[in-house]
Amino acid sequence: MKKRLYRSRSERMISGICGGLAEYFDIDPTIIRLLFAALAFAGGASIYAYIIGLFVIPNEEEVR
Repeated sequence: MKKRLYRSRSERMISGICGGLAEYFDIDPTIIRLLFAALAFAGGASIYAYIIGLFVIPNEEEVR
């Protein structure tokens, strides 16, 4: 089965981007969320990446 990146419906806090990335890389979503938060305080680049991902990464229903 081919791995697909999507915004998660089950591991969702705001829009499911961190949950979808965690499912794609098969790691805990908390690690991705902490990484995004650390990068947001370190310079703000993750905020822009999150906003871009919000528009680019499809919902889980659209992929399946």
